[in-house]
Amino acid sequence: MLVPKRKAAEGRLIPQQQKVINGVNLTEPFNTIDAISENAEIAIFTFRASNKWISGGQNETVINDYDGACQSFDRATPFVFRKDEPAILLGEDTGANPVEYLLAALAGCLTTSLVYHASAKGISINGVESTCAGHLDLRGFLGMDPSIRNGYDAIQIEFKVDADAGREQIEEIVKVAQQRSPVFDVVSRSVPVAVTLA
Repeated sequence: MLVPKRKAAEGRLIPQQQKVINGVNLTEPFNTIDAISENAEIAIFTFRASNKWISGGQNETVINDYDGACQSFDRATPFVFRKDEPAILLGEDTGANPVEYLLAALAGCLTTSLVYHASAKGISINGVESTCAGHLDLRGFLGMDPSIRNGYDAIQIEFKVDADAGREQIEEIVKVAQQRSPVFDVVSRSVPVAVTLA
């Protein structure tokens, strides 16, 4: 969103001073919160993806347009994600498989949430790394045992955070990241998904 300008004493507009921590412009979130307080429609976003099967376990997803802040956006260059399966799962291993992309999305969203909230608290981050592991039993996907989930039955994520803060503060921002991460919310809670045939 655009940074509002404040009026000088004589009535002319001057740029609002920017505060940046960890590469995050902290002026923007507070301006966004103010704008949403005045018009809740600004908070509604719709993201889209289009997917096309190629061959075997290979398919390709294109990410381009999205709606948000009462506007529609098209990217100059769409993002393209190639997916496949490892050879042991009948693929050619030309790309990460969908459940691996899920881990990437979860790690990325938690990291962004952590950095944004640390920045809002004035905590300087020197580095963030994470490792993820998801455990999946193929008997669910193959329909061999109806008591076994088709997807992950557990996911573990371990963070290493180098920050100008004590252990307790770092633990707190990791906790806040879980509370505010959209992808963590989607993965850890049941979300209605409607699948239709055109």
